[in-house]
Amino acid sequence: MIRIESCGRTDVGLRRVNNEDSFVSSPELGLLALADGMGGAASGEVASGIFADTVRELFSAGLPSAEEEAEELVRKTFLLGNQRIRELAVRDPRHKDMGCTGEMVVFTDEGYVVGHVGDSRIYLFRGGRLRQVTKDHSFVQEQVDKGVLTPEQARVHAYRHMILRAVGIHDSLAVDLISGKAYPGDIFLLCSDGLSDMIEDSLIESTLASDLSLEEKADHLVRCACDAGGHDNVTVVLGLVLLSG
Repeated sequence: MIRIESCGRTDVGLRRVNNEDSFVSSPELGLLALADGMGGAASGEVASGIFADTVRELFSAGLPSAEEEAEELVRKTFLLGNQRIRELAVRDPRHKDMGCTGEMVVFTDEGYVVGHVGDSRIYLFRGGRLRQVTKDHSFVQEQVDKGVLTPEQARVHAYRHMILRAVGIHDSLAVDLISGKAYPGDIFLLCSDGLSDMIEDSLIESTLASDLSLEEKADHLVRCACDAGGHDNVTVVLGLVLLSG
Protein backbone atom coordinates (compact mmCIF):
# COMPACT_ATOMS: atom_id res chain seq x y z
CA MET A 1 0.00 0.00 0.00
CA ILE A 2 1.11 3.55 -0.67
CA ARG A 3 1.74 5.58 2.47
CA ILE A 4 1.97 9.36 2.47
CA GLU A 5 2.85 12.29 4.70
CA SER A 6 0.71 15.35 4.13
CA CYS A 7 -0.10 18.83 5.41
CA GLY A 8 -2.22 21.82 4.45
CA ARG A 9 -2.00 25.55 4.98
CA THR A 10 -4.47 28.33 4.18
CA ASP A 11 -4.31 32.11 4.53
CA VAL A 12 -6.88 34.82 3.84
CA GLY A 13 -4.26 36.85 1.94
CA LEU A 14 -3.84 40.61 2.12
CA ARG A 15 -6.87 41.92 0.20
CA ARG A 16 -9.78 39.67 1.21
CA VAL A 17 -11.73 39.87 4.45
CA ASN A 18 -12.82 36.20 4.49
CA ASN A 19 -11.35 32.91 3.38
CA GLU A 20 -13.42 31.01 0.79
CA ASP A 21 -10.97 28.11 0.45
CA SER A 22 -11.35 24.71 2.11
CA PHE A 23 -9.00 21.72 2.15
CA VAL A 24 -8.62 18.12 3.30
CA SER A 25 -5.29 16.60 4.32
CA SER A 26 -5.70 13.03 5.55
CA PRO A 27 -2.47 10.99 5.41
CA GLU A 28 -4.07 8.06 7.24
CA LEU A 29 -6.59 7.73 4.39
CA GLY A 30 -4.19 8.74 1.61
CA LEU A 31 -6.57 11.55 0.72
CA LEU A 32 -5.96 15.16 -0.35
CA ALA A 33 -8.53 17.72 -1.51
CA LEU A 34 -8.96 21.45 -2.03
CA ALA A 35 -11.81 23.77 -3.07
CA ASP A 36 -11.84 27.50 -3.87
CA GLY A 37 -15.30 28.98 -3.36
CA MET A 38 -17.04 31.66 -5.36
CA GLY A 39 -20.36 33.43 -5.12
CA GLY A 40 -19.74 36.51 -3.02
CA ALA A 41 -20.54 37.33 0.61
CA ALA A 42 -20.43 34.11 2.64
CA SER A 43 -21.52 31.84 -0.22
CA GLY A 44 -18.08 30.91 -1.55
CA GLU A 45 -16.95 29.43 1.73
CA VAL A 46 -20.27 27.60 2.06
CA ALA A 47 -19.79 25.95 -1.34
CA SER A 48 -16.16 24.98 -0.74
CA GLY A 49 -17.11 23.69 2.72
CA ILE A 50 -19.84 21.47 1.26
CA PHE A 51 -17.33 20.02 -1.21
CA ALA A 52 -14.74 19.31 1.53
CA ASP A 53 -17.39 17.77 3.82
CA THR A 54 -18.57 15.53 0.97
CA VAL A 55 -14.99 14.35 0.38
CA ARG A 56 -14.56 13.46 4.06
CA GLU A 57 -17.93 11.68 4.20
CA LEU A 58 -17.56 9.50 1.13
CA PHE A 59 -13.99 8.46 1.96
CA SER A 60 -14.52 7.98 5.71
CA ALA A 61 -14.67 4.20 5.29
CA GLY A 62 -11.30 4.12 3.54
CA LEU A 63 -9.95 4.14 0.01
CA PRO A 64 -10.64 1.57 -2.70
CA SER A 65 -7.49 -0.38 -3.53
CA ALA A 66 -8.24 -0.69 -7.25
CA GLU A 67 -7.82 2.23 -9.65
CA GLU A 68 -11.21 1.81 -11.36
CA GLU A 69 -13.07 1.78 -8.04
CA ALA A 70 -11.15 4.86 -6.87
CA GLU A 71 -12.01 6.73 -10.07
CA GLU A 72 -15.69 5.90 -9.64
CA LEU A 73 -15.69 7.10 -6.02
CA VAL A 74 -13.91 10.33 -6.94
CA ARG A 75 -16.47 10.98 -9.69
CA LYS A 76 -19.33 10.19 -7.28
CA THR A 77 -17.87 12.64 -4.74
CA PHE A 78 -17.82 15.49 -7.26
CA LEU A 79 -21.37 14.75 -8.46
CA LEU A 80 -22.77 14.55 -4.91
CA GLY A 81 -20.98 17.77 -3.93
CA ASN A 82 -22.41 19.42 -7.05
CA GLN A 83 -25.92 18.24 -6.15
CA ARG A 84 -25.69 19.39 -2.52
CA ILE A 85 -24.44 22.88 -3.45
CA ARG A 86 -27.24 23.32 -6.00
CA GLU A 87 -29.92 22.08 -3.58
CA LEU A 88 -28.85 24.61 -0.92
CA ALA A 89 -28.71 27.40 -3.49
CA VAL A 90 -32.33 26.64 -4.44
CA ARG A 91 -33.50 26.48 -0.80
CA ASP A 92 -31.70 29.65 0.28
CA PRO A 93 -31.59 32.59 -2.19
CA ARG A 94 -28.65 34.09 -0.30
CA HIS A 95 -26.52 31.36 -1.87
CA LYS A 96 -27.78 31.76 -5.43
CA ASP A 97 -25.03 31.09 -8.02
CA MET A 98 -22.48 29.87 -5.47
CA GLY A 99 -19.96 27.27 -6.55
CA CYS A 100 -16.36 26.20 -6.16
CA THR A 101 -13.41 24.62 -7.85
CA GLY A 102 -12.58 21.06 -6.80
CA GLU A 103 -9.30 19.14 -6.62
CA MET A 104 -8.71 15.65 -5.25
CA VAL A 105 -5.81 13.19 -5.08
CA VAL A 106 -6.42 9.67 -3.74
CA PHE A 107 -3.85 6.88 -3.57
CA THR A 108 -4.54 3.28 -4.54
CA ASP A 109 -2.36 0.18 -4.12
CA GLU A 110 0.09 1.26 -6.82
CA GLY A 111 -0.72 4.77 -7.95
CA TYR A 112 -2.88 7.84 -7.71
CA VAL A 113 -6.18 9.14 -9.06
CA VAL A 114 -6.76 12.86 -9.58
CA GLY A 115 -10.16 14.54 -9.86
CA HIS A 116 -10.27 18.10 -11.19
CA VAL A 117 -12.82 20.84 -11.93
CA GLY A 118 -12.01 24.55 -12.29
CA ASP A 119 -8.81 26.59 -12.15
CA SER A 120 -7.25 25.43 -8.92
CA ARG A 121 -4.28 23.22 -9.74
CA ILE A 122 -2.49 19.99 -8.97
CA TYR A 123 1.25 19.74 -9.57
CA LEU A 124 3.55 16.72 -9.30
CA PHE A 125 7.18 17.21 -8.21
CA ARG A 126 9.24 14.17 -9.25
CA GLY A 127 12.96 13.75 -9.86
CA GLY A 128 13.67 17.41 -9.21
CA ARG A 129 11.15 18.67 -11.80
CA LEU A 130 7.73 20.25 -11.35
CA ARG A 131 4.89 19.28 -13.71
CA GLN A 132 1.34 20.65 -13.79
CA VAL A 133 -0.97 17.62 -13.79
CA THR A 134 -4.28 19.42 -14.34
CA LYS A 135 -5.32 21.87 -17.04
CA ASP A 136 -7.30 24.97 -16.00
CA HIS A 137 -10.94 25.09 -17.07
CA SER A 138 -10.65 28.79 -17.82
CA PHE A 139 -11.20 31.26 -20.64
CA VAL A 140 -7.52 32.14 -20.89
CA GLN A 141 -6.42 28.47 -20.98
CA GLU A 142 -8.86 27.94 -23.85
CA GLN A 143 -7.28 30.88 -25.67
CA VAL A 144 -3.81 29.47 -25.04
CA ASP A 145 -4.92 26.11 -26.46
CA LYS A 146 -6.20 27.91 -29.60
CA GLY A 147 -2.91 29.80 -29.98
CA VAL A 148 -4.59 33.16 -29.38
CA LEU A 149 -2.67 33.89 -26.15
CA THR A 150 0.73 32.85 -24.89
CA PRO A 151 0.97 31.46 -21.35
CA GLU A 152 2.70 34.70 -20.34
CA GLN A 153 -0.16 36.81 -21.77
CA ALA A 154 -2.73 34.55 -20.08
CA ARG A 155 -1.05 35.05 -16.72
CA VAL A 156 -1.83 38.80 -16.69
CA HIS A 157 -4.99 38.83 -18.85
CA ALA A 158 -8.00 40.78 -17.56
CA TYR A 159 -10.19 37.66 -17.87
CA ARG A 160 -7.73 35.25 -16.25
CA HIS A 161 -10.20 34.52 -13.44
CA MET A 162 -13.09 33.61 -15.76
CA ILE A 163 -13.57 29.87 -15.25
CA LEU A 164 -15.60 27.69 -17.60
CA ARG A 165 -16.38 24.80 -15.27
CA ALA A 166 -17.14 24.71 -11.53
CA VAL A 167 -18.85 22.54 -8.94
CA GLY A 168 -22.41 23.64 -8.17
CA ILE A 169 -23.15 25.80 -11.21
CA HIS A 170 -25.02 23.38 -13.49
CA ASP A 171 -27.07 20.21 -12.95
CA SER A 172 -24.57 18.16 -14.94
CA LEU A 173 -20.83 18.19 -14.25
CA ALA A 174 -17.91 16.81 -16.27
CA VAL A 175 -15.03 15.73 -14.03
CA ASP A 176 -11.45 15.33 -15.29
CA LEU A 177 -10.00 12.03 -14.01
CA ILE A 178 -6.26 11.42 -14.30
CA SER A 179 -4.39 8.41 -12.97
CA GLY A 180 -0.78 7.24 -12.84
CA LYS A 181 1.91 5.45 -10.88
CA ALA A 182 3.28 6.94 -7.66
CA TYR A 183 6.86 6.58 -6.44
CA PRO A 184 8.63 7.30 -3.13
CA GLY A 185 9.73 10.93 -3.05
CA ASP A 186 6.90 12.19 -5.25
CA ILE A 187 5.31 15.38 -3.89
CA PHE A 188 1.77 16.30 -4.94
CA LEU A 189 0.82 19.97 -4.59
CA LEU A 190 -2.80 21.12 -4.61
CA CYS A 191 -3.21 24.89 -4.63
CA SER A 192 -5.76 27.63 -5.16
CA ASP A 193 -5.05 30.36 -7.71
CA GLY A 194 -4.04 32.59 -4.81
CA LEU A 195 -0.72 30.74 -5.05
CA SER A 196 -0.35 30.00 -8.77
CA ASP A 197 -1.32 33.56 -9.79
CA MET A 198 1.18 35.16 -7.42
CA ILE A 199 4.41 33.19 -7.81
CA GLU A 200 6.19 31.54 -10.71
CA ASP A 201 6.39 27.77 -11.11
CA SER A 202 10.18 28.03 -10.79
CA LEU A 203 9.81 29.29 -7.21
CA ILE A 204 7.39 26.46 -6.41
CA GLU A 205 9.86 23.97 -7.88
CA SER A 206 12.86 25.31 -5.90
CA THR A 207 10.81 25.30 -2.69
CA LEU A 208 9.74 21.68 -3.14
CA ALA A 209 13.34 20.72 -4.00
CA SER A 210 14.70 22.33 -0.82
CA ASP A 211 15.69 20.57 2.40
CA LEU A 212 12.80 22.15 4.31
CA SER A 213 10.31 19.85 6.01
CA LEU A 214 6.95 19.35 4.30
CA GLU A 215 5.27 21.74 6.75
CA GLU A 216 8.02 24.34 6.23
CA LYS A 217 7.61 24.08 2.45
CA ALA A 218 3.88 24.72 2.74
CA ASP A 219 4.47 27.68 5.07
CA HIS A 220 7.11 29.10 2.71
CA LEU A 221 4.85 28.87 -0.36
CA VAL A 222 2.00 30.66 1.41
CA ARG A 223 4.38 33.32 2.71
CA CYS A 224 5.81 33.89 -0.79
CA ALA A 225 2.30 34.39 -2.22
CA CYS A 226 1.50 36.94 0.49
CA ASP A 227 4.85 38.70 0.04
CA ALA A 228 4.05 38.98 -3.69
CA GLY A 229 0.82 40.84 -2.91
CA GLY A 230 -1.58 38.26 -1.47
CA HIS A 231 -4.36 39.29 -3.85
CA ASP A 232 -6.53 36.28 -3.01
CA ASN A 233 -6.94 33.53 -0.43
CA VAL A 234 -3.93 31.22 -0.53
CA THR A 235 -4.25 27.50 0.12
CA VAL A 236 -1.61 24.81 -0.26
CA VAL A 237 -1.91 21.05 0.35
CA LEU A 238 1.21 18.89 0.06
CA GLY A 239 1.37 15.10 -0.08
CA LEU A 240 4.73 13.27 0.04
CA VAL A 241 4.78 9.63 -1.07
CA LEU A 242 6.77 7.62 1.50
CA LEU A 243 6.27 4.09 0.27
CA SER A 244 4.74 2.75 -2.92
CA GLY A 245 3.07 -0.65 -3.31
